[in-house]
Formats: sequence, structure tokens, C-alpha cells
Amino acid sequence: MPHDPLIDPVATAHDQWAQRSLAAATKKGLRKPRFVRSTAEVVADLYLPDRDDYLARLGMPGQFPFTRGVQPTMYRGRLWTMRQYAGFGTASESNARYRYLLGAGQTGLSVAFDLPTQMGYDPDDVMAQGEVGKVGVSIASVEDMHLLMQDIPLDKVSVSMTINATATTLLAYLHTVAGERGIDPKLLTGTVQNDILKEYMARGTYIYPPRPSMRLITDLFGWCATEVPKWNTISISGYHVREAGCDAAQEIAFTLGDGIAYVQAAIDAGLDVDDFAGRLAFFFNGHNNFLEEVSKFRAARRLWAHIMRHRFGATKDESCKMRFHTQTAGSMLTAQQPENNIVRVALQALAAVLGGTQSLHTNSRDEALGLPTEASAEIALRTQQIIAYESGVADVVDPLAGSYVVEQWTDQLQAKAQQYLDRIDRLGGMVAAIEKGYPQREIQDCAFRWQQAVESGEQVVVGVNQFVADAHAAAPVLQLNPRVEQDQVERVQALRARRDAAAHTLALQGLTDAAKSGQNVVPHICAAARQRATTGEISHTLRKVFGQHQEVLVV
Repeated sequence: MPHDPLIDPVATAHDQWAQRSLAAATKKGLRKPRFVRSTAEVVADLYLPDRDDYLARLGMPGQFPFTRGVQPTMYRGRLWTMRQYAGFGTASESNARYRYLLGAGQTGLSVAFDLPTQMGYDPDDVMAQGEVGKVGVSIASVEDMHLLMQDIPLDKVSVSMTINATATTLLAYLHTVAGERGIDPKLLTGTVQNDILKEYMARGTYIYPPRPSMRLITDLFGWCATEVPKWNTISISGYHVREAGCDAAQEIAFTLGDGIAYVQAAIDAGLDVDDFAGRLAFFFNGHNNFLEEVSKFRAARRLWAHIMRHRFGATKDESCKMRFHTQTAGSMLTAQQPENNIVRVALQALAAVLGGTQSLHTNSRDEALGLPTEASAEIALRTQQIIAYESGVADVVDPLAGSYVVEQWTDQLQAKAQQYLDRIDRLGGMVAAIEKGYPQREIQDCAFRWQQAVESGEQVVVGVNQFVADAHAAAPVLQLNPRVEQDQVERVQALRARRDAAAHTLALQGLTDAAKSGQNVVPHICAAARQRATTGEISHTLRKVFGQHQEVLVV
């Protein structure tokens, strides 16, 4: 029965939501025909509070301001993507790990690259010595990308690539691989992280100064809109600033501050906000404080919706939705008593699910010691599967809504994050704030306070400063093939010897000309990739035009 909107606006809004948004989403199918509790009682699609400001502050799932999730059915319709981050050694070794994880039930790929690939150096460059294949896979050319994606159906499996300074190059490689396999690149789905601003703040894998780096990002936005329309062109990352030591409010603020800068840069480059905003993605940290983390995700989603609608004038709901990936907190893993990390990761992952994440990576128990073993990676994936299929939390949309503490903390985190964003605006925007060292200083101060609390015992870390156990037998650690670096050096040198030298030189000259003239450089990077230009050669070509960034010292 319809409700009187003047008497019961929340119930009326629920009826309208059920008839429109929910009904349309349900037609796409649900995971199960019925959701029931252990008592055989049916689980309702949505639970509502009794509060006058509910509609303005929370709204309905899948509707502005998206506090309760970006889809009407959330995980009742489809579970989050289980996307385990992996990559090490050579492309062939990493490919074997990907196929193992897909066989174990993983639903998307997430590629970790080694430092030379991230920094734009080839395996035989003096700057790459000792780092090839160590913290991720070494990809020096489109041929390595062919090996990395061997026997993986690129038109069916989404691929996330954690790559920033060289994001255009690695996506160009994947685009070329698809084309050379006869797959329409317009069917490719996935994400490149492509978030360079947080590199200056927290991580350090930058190449060029901020302003030309911003140009590369907006060039990719424009190119992907027509060439790879299903691709998420950026994953705006709070993960790494949280790993560097910031708190929950700072993670929201600095992530959204970066997002504001990217949106403004794209608009300044002539793009319409509603043409690209729906392909923006975000990447957050799943940290230890369970209730604060749930509140953090909800606050970030609501704040971004208001930013897009009221600051940038986005008219489409899709432009206002914050879709995000979560990775559990690597910095919270301990080398002491590594089995405890299984529990930490389970709680962090559960918080991400209750906060409404779209995809999730769960860290392995042994990552404080080295790259994860196959057995540890399987336990991490099983953690997600147990949450998804056994806990029941995926049967309800936004199950913690209405909790006094969650709602108050959501409001508080939104307000505090807004204060940081206002300060960034006063400094001239995020690029100017980074150039002045503001977010770097805030992160360093917060990290110092955390470390003081751990060392004083005020912050308990089980197995580290309390409940310390006698030494246990060493956990097994993944051992890398010692020939990885030499094999990659030989591969890239053999590639240079057999490619068409004239066509290669012409492609790199075209890239140089485009970088100097202000043309979109991405088609020229793709042309260079097809002529087997290497990651280092493409990066060095752009270095000559754009220059190389020098770190801002923060005192």
C-alpha cells in the first residue's frame, strides 16, 4: 500500500525505490532465489531507520548520495570481484600464478609490476640492477605482456594493473595484445591505477613532474573514451597514503583531493564531466579499526557524490557513484607470529564488504616476510569466499546502517575530510598543495604519532609489543628464480636485435613530436608498442620532453 509522503517520507521513498531501482536491478538476476537466516526467516532486501533526515543523509541504495551503496541490490545481485594482487619474476611465472588463482575461484586479475617497470627502466638499465622481478613482474615490452596474459580470455576476465608513471605504456601493451589476438579492444575491462599524485605524496614511483604527468592522465581519459570504453581509466588511490601512515579522515581527504584535481584537469582539457566521470574508480585501504573502516567507506562515497554533483555539476547518477577496490592493510601485517595476520586480514576484509566495496584483495599471511607462497595466497582467497558464501553479510544491503556509532562516525569522518579539502583548496588545489609539501607533512606527522603509540604500548600490536611468544620455526618464504634478471636482460636484448629498426625509430619520433606539440600522446605510445619499443625507451622519450621530477623535501 502506498504511504503518505507527508506522514512517512522514508517508507514512501522505500516504496518508490523498490518499484523502480530495485525492480529494474532484480530483473538482472539475484545470486539466490531466497535469502534466509538460520531460523528460516526471510532476509529483507533493506532495513530502514526511523529518522527525519534519513533521505538527505543516507538515501536508498543505488541512489544519490549513495551512502548505502552504489547498486540497489549490492551483493544480493552479484558479489564483489575477488581480485588477488599478484606478480613476480618473469611474465611466464606470473601467468602460472594467475591461472592457478582463476582456477581456485578468483574472478579478476590484479597485476603487480616490479620497480623498473614502474619507474620506466628496462631490465638491462643500470638503474634496474638487483630489482628485476623482485616486488612484481617485469614487463619490458608488448611481448612480455603476451606471455603475462597467455591463455587468459581478455574479453571475459577483467584486469587491474597497479601502475602509475608508466600506466599509458602498460595499457598500450594490453591494447596491442588484444588486437594481435583478434580480440576487439573495446571489450577489454579493467583498470590502470594511473594515480600519479599520490606517488608524490606517499610512494615515490614517479618519473615526470606533476603537471606533465597530469597531461598523460587526461590524454588517457580522452583516448579510452573511444578506444577502450569499458576500461576504468584511473584508480584514485588512498591505499598508499594510508600505508604511509595517514589516518582514516586523511585517507578520504587526500584521495578525494586527488580525484578533484583529476576531474578538474580533464574538464580543463575540454572533456565533459559526464563523458568520463563514470569510468573513474577508487582504491582504499582496509585497515584495523573495524567500525571506523566501515564508516570511512560510507563517508567517502557520500562526500564524493556531493562533490561531483555540486562542485562539478555532474548530471548523471553514474558520474556521482564512487566505485572502489579495497586491499587489506599490508602495513598492519607483522613478521612476528605471521599466522595472526590471517585474523587481521579477515576483519579488514569484512569491514570492506560491510562498507560496500566493489572488488577486494586480501593480503597473504606471509607478506611481512616476502612475496606470498601459493598456499598463503589460497588462504587469502578462501578468506573472501568464506565471507561471501558463509557469513550471511552479503545477503543484506548495507547491514550496519542505523548503528548509532557507524552513523555518527560516518558523519564525523565526512566533516573532518571536508576540512582537509577546504585547506587544500586554499592552498590552490592538490597539485599546488603537493608542491608545497602539505599532504606529505600531514602524513608524516600522523605516522610518527602512530609509531610513538606502538613503542609506548598505548597501541597494542598482538605479538609485537604485547602477547609476545618465544621464537617459532621460520615460515616458508617464496624463493625467486635467481636467473630472472639475466633472463629478462637477454629477452629485451634479443627483441631489440630482431625488430624493424626503422619503423621503431619512426614511432618514437612520432611520440616525441606529439609530446612537444600538445597532441594526445596515447595513440603514439600504442604505435611505439606495436613496433616493439620497450618500457624504458618510451619513458626515456618522454623524459627528454617532460623532464624528471625531483622530490620535494619536507621538514
